[in-house]
Amino acid sequence: MNTLTARRRVALAAAAFVTAVAVLAGCSAPVNGGANGGASAGAPATAAAAPSLEFTGPNGEKPGPLSDLALSDEDVAKIKAGKFTAAFVWHTAGDFVAAVERGARAEFERLGITVVASTQADFDAGTQANNIQTVMALKPSIVVAIAVDPTSAATSFKPIIDGGSKLVIMTTPPAGYTAGKEFVSIVTEDLAKAGKANAEVLGDALGGSGEIGVVGYNANFWFTNQRDKAFKDWIGSEYPKISIVEDAGFAKETETQTVAAALIAKHPNLKGIYVSWATAAQGVLAAIKASGRTDIQLVTNDIDTALAAAMTTGPGVAGMIGNGSVGIGTGLADAGVSGLLGKAAPALVASEPTKVTAKNLADGWKADYGTEPPASVTGK
Repeated sequence: MNTLTARRRVALAAAAFVTAVAVLAGCSAPVNGGANGGASAGAPATAAAAPSLEFTGPNGEKPGPLSDLALSDEDVAKIKAGKFTAAFVWHTAGDFVAAVERGARAEFERLGITVVASTQADFDAGTQANNIQTVMALKPSIVVAIAVDPTSAATSFKPIIDGGSKLVIMTTPPAGYTAGKEFVSIVTEDLAKAGKANAEVLGDALGGSGEIGVVGYNANFWFTNQRDKAFKDWIGSEYPKISIVEDAGFAKETETQTVAAALIAKHPNLKGIYVSWATAAQGVLAAIKASGRTDIQLVTNDIDTALAAAMTTGPGVAGMIGNGSVGIGTGLADAGVSGLLGKAAPALVASEPTKVTAKNLADGWKADYGTEPPASVTGK
């Protein structure tokens, strides 16, 4: 194939992509968003119509604010009079999860509820199933959890239901579970706004033009799928001179350095990378550094110590999107209490995301995590 023919084919592919974007912009987003993976290229000549800032839960739930879970003085008095316990069954560890748990623990302590266990599964469904068996031996009144794999969790989470614990979900429930039946509520962040915030942080850092790649979670995970899709939609809408040259997926966090290295090698004009979440982004940052490129910047979700430190000392991290982590934790605790009291609770509530860059890192860290950033970040 000669160079001229290749260029014509690329131009035709780009035109077809523009047409597809224009058609899709008039349609509502599917409940599970678009799964990541596969390559796509091309930049629209003009900005697409603004995407919707609405999103839905895995069963079509409409989100409300965290304030919808607020407890009355009477609720608090009733719970304090009991002898209730709680446990955490997490999917992974990290600064974000630690901050959410800190918020939940503080609320449980205020309500006189004792935390009896906290586990994490390193994104392994089998490990999480074993963790659930261990936790349920302690018969907690409330279980705060997130399904690693929604399909297998439909079975592995059953001991929580059979044991009579009140299950509250951070972001992702088991497949087939619904609010008000198997679990009380889903507490998450506003996914559409988070995707938009990621697009704006990276788009502004690049001056509104250039080639970027996506390193997204390649799994049927409604939460991440919707947020990743929102990023791509808002890039296309607000930054018509930015081209997503490849949408590369990963199944495990340990794969992201290899995925990003291949992306950088394949696209020498790459200027930016979006990554689904912060601990996965650590591998992407390592790949950027290993390539010797100082002109590639990444953006991701969650505030992370390693990424924050890198953002303050040199190029590589355009910004991170905070989730309102401590508030999510408080909401999870309050949702569990609503379940204990037999109160109707909203099926889905969402926190407001926050853009965090080098300019507002200290304030953003405190707003999201409720603490001052550590010395490893500030250098103080």
